Amino acid sequence: MTKRQQKETPENEVNTEAATSEDVEALKQQLAEETARAEDHLANWQRAQADFVNYKRRMEQERNELYQFANSNLILSILPVIDDLERALDSIPDEYTGLDWAEGIRLIERKLKSTLETQGVKPIKAIGEPFDPNFHEAIRQDKGTDGMVIDEFQKGYLLHDRLLRPTKVVVGNGETEEEKEE
Repeated sequence: MTKRQQKETPENEVNTEAATSEDVEALKQQLAEETARAEDHLANWQRAQADFVNYKRRMEQERNELYQFANSNLILSILPVIDDLERALDSIPDEYTGLDWAEGIRLIERKLKSTLETQGVKPIKAIGEPFDPNFHEAIRQDKGTDGMVIDEFQKGYLLHDRLLRPTKVVVGNGETEEEKEE
């Protein structure tokens, strides 16, 4: 054995073991820190991924709503035409009811209404229903069952279950014919 090997053997083994245990502890601490950082990065990545999924879902929902309600202004401008057609058909005298031109106008009205229905437009049922300020606009009160719609001035419409135009109605005030006469 050389002098150098003799020197390193007993004393250096103790020093090497001490240095090794210190290195192991430092490495364990460094591993723990890196593991914590990795877990933190993973949690942030998972949050970002969840946010992105929510963003995509929200954008898809907004795009669908935009598509569904994009024509609402056009439909609102067509509704007065339907109102006029209904009034014209209601005012046709009985002797003209069966004529071809009157039936032609009736067919045009039905076709226009069915076209709007395919786009998601539905009329609001009002007469005989309880007054609902979410769907009805009260024009006046008159004698009739309290809180019930007794007459309709202008039809209201929904577009995909969203109010497009409220129904203009007359609401009963609770008086009856007999009470008014007394």
